[in-house]
Amino acid sequence: MAGRSSTTTAPVIRGKLAAVWAGILVLACTPAPKDRIALVGGTLIDGSGGRPQPDMAIVVHGGKIESVEPRDGFVLPKSAVEVDVSGRWIIPGLIDAHAHATHWALSRYVAYGVTTVRDLHGQQDSILALREQANLGGMLAPRFFTAGAMIDGAPPTYSDATVVTDEDQARRAVDARVVAGVDYIKTYTKITPPLLKAILDEASTFHIRVTAHLGLTDARTAAEIGIRSIEHMSGVPEASVADPKAFFAAHRAGFFTGWNYFEKSWATLDSASLDRVARVLADAKVIMIPTLVVHETFSRLDDPAMLNNPDLKAVPDSELTRWNLPDLKARAGWKDADYAAFRKSRPMQDLFLRAFRAAGGMIAAGTDATNQMLVPGGSEHTELELLVEAGLTPSDALLAATRNAAILLGADSLGIIAPGKCADLVILTANPLDNIRNTRKIERVMVRGLMVPADSIRKTW
Repeated sequence: MAGRSSTTTAPVIRGKLAAVWAGILVLACTPAPKDRIALVGGTLIDGSGGRPQPDMAIVVHGGKIESVEPRDGFVLPKSAVEVDVSGRWIIPGLIDAHAHATHWALSRYVAYGVTTVRDLHGQQDSILALREQANLGGMLAPRFFTAGAMIDGAPPTYSDATVVTDEDQARRAVDARVVAGVDYIKTYTKITPPLLKAILDEASTFHIRVTAHLGLTDARTAAEIGIRSIEHMSGVPEASVADPKAFFAAHRAGFFTGWNYFEKSWATLDSASLDRVARVLADAKVIMIPTLVVHETFSRLDDPAMLNNPDLKAVPDSELTRWNLPDLKARAGWKDADYAAFRKSRPMQDLFLRAFRAAGGMIAAGTDATNQMLVPGGSEHTELELLVEAGLTPSDALLAATRNAAILLGADSLGIIAPGKCADLVILTANPLDNIRNTRKIERVMVRGLMVPADSIRKTW
């Protein structure tokens, strides 16, 4: 019986061994899975501020940049799909450093090459939920950072802001945001110097950043207290005059009263005082988010041609209705003379920005989208154009929307194309250093290592 069992099982064992060897041979002959993308032949503008690098090869794997090297001598990995980008320019994904993002805007950002947004106010629970939805990767969306709800004094401009009237409340407001998991903190126009000092002190305990839209605190005082980023160039005129009491009275009277006084005041300032403030802020390492597109757009709302902006085609009809420009103009109290005064101030805003940049100050590109007439994604390109018109080079403008904005976020894996960094990039059909408007000539966008043709995104709107 034992002999018969051995004889009977031998062919079975040999058959199983043959099957195993056959499987091994099949595996050996099966091509490696294509889990990498190699962009080959393009000119790289990597976000470091260095010279463009022609004819490069960039390998992406697992949402990260795996390698960056010259095409000459490059060996395509067996597991890589090669994408020929000869005659194209590759830049880091753009960052909108001042956004008010909503669900409908997310795909618009990506189509315009904006792969990261820095959101600066929303109803806290809903904006945190939108951040999680965007960052989980189950939808086409930029990377999403948020301040949650802003902190303001009394009475607040927005009902969903958190109101603080003393230093204890200010500290508790910071604590609540840390517990909620915000990425940084934003303060608004009614925050006085003592309140700002308490907010900054409490935030430093948790190593969380604070940014400010100033009103009742001038920019020089804010810098001395410790603020390290300022939105809209707010507080600069207040710091440029001998006595800012009239500014503070306007800010106390209401948001638009303060904003209008602030906007008009630029035309009355002298270049020497602006230069002094620029140097103080640059020396304090304050990052400026000027949002020139806001100042420019709101200075031209009396021009019917504004409604012909082709970027508006990206905005849903329901959103255009919600924007309700007549209501905005009525609430702001804007008349023809106000628009003319705002336009008169624009050259001085540009002059300050040139002085700030010349003093070594860092500028980050932000837009205030999705507020009225500020199209998510499209406004980022307008901001770049306005930065160049203000006196920055195209290279500096690109840095404002990539490396500098990443530094502002404290996200060193963003804003630059290099091994180990996040695979967020934009493929252009023309050189943005020749003409900054070429940042609009987007062929494909990569976010989190996923590459999508820009036209295919627009077809889903």
